Amino acid sequence: MSALIECVPNFSEGRDPAIVDALCAALKGVYLLDRTSDTDHNRTVLTFAGEPEAVLNAAIDAARAAVDRIDLRAHTGVHPRIGALDVLPFIPLEGATLTDCATLAQRAGQRLWNELGIPVYLYEAAARRPERRNLAYVRSANAGPPDFGDTPHPTAGATAVGARKFLIAYNVNLQSSDLAAARAIAAQIRESSGGLPCVKALGLLLESRGIAQVSMNLTDFEVTPPARVFLAVRKAAAERNIEVAGSELIGLIPRQALAGTETLDLRWENLTEDSVLEERLAKTLKSE
Repeated sequence: MSALIECVPNFSEGRDPAIVDALCAALKGVYLLDRTSDTDHNRTVLTFAGEPEAVLNAAIDAARAAVDRIDLRAHTGVHPRIGALDVLPFIPLEGATLTDCATLAQRAGQRLWNELGIPVYLYEAAARRPERRNLAYVRSANAGPPDFGDTPHPTAGATAVGARKFLIAYNVNLQSSDLAAARAIAAQIRESSGGLPCVKALGLLLESRGIAQVSMNLTDFEVTPPARVFLAVRKAAAERNIEVAGSELIGLIPRQALAGTETLDLRWENLTEDSVLEERLAKTLKSE
């Protein structure tokens, strides 16, 4: 294999298994490493990898399946979104660079508009405007016209397509339904509010579980690993007389991000050996 690219599309559907099955079935010629859905977020994150052209084609085919099956006009969920295929990031794994992935993202953006009529905003390393490196800006009212296309698709909205380093989607659940507290904790720890570097955070309410959640993206785990984030959230929660219920991983995590946590209880709710990227990739390639 000349180069190995990872792709982690986020779809605005996490409640209908048949739709998620169809999204997975659209991924041809690549290795599906993980599928994670959440009903409160109403969101599914797929992780797949392969050679660049195969990954690009699989991403477009999955987008086509999303356009056919997801209607944002009927969508509800606590996670912010701009599209049925909400974000489409490309990540270099082996034999590839961020520049390679940025080029792939630009090609994907052009195809999403030309073939499916989905306008595209380029973000992170693929961004054409510096302010659009930040996904939160792309989702804001200030985003302006897209990089490809113009008006949103009537049912599928728009898509943010980017190239980035490995991101860890990490949530800390609270033993409380206090949404205001979760939002205050998120504001306290996220980088944009003066908190931890490379941390994006939101406070959300998970109605199905009756708890609040600090939902985070760790954009550079080498700078700020999950353990540091967990301790910061736990401390901020304790200051509000709230206990931490547990940690939750969305998708996969590099083994290096867990280094040094052997004696620290992060109260993982769903971490297994198969959650580790290197382990899952090795098993998947071996089984082919």
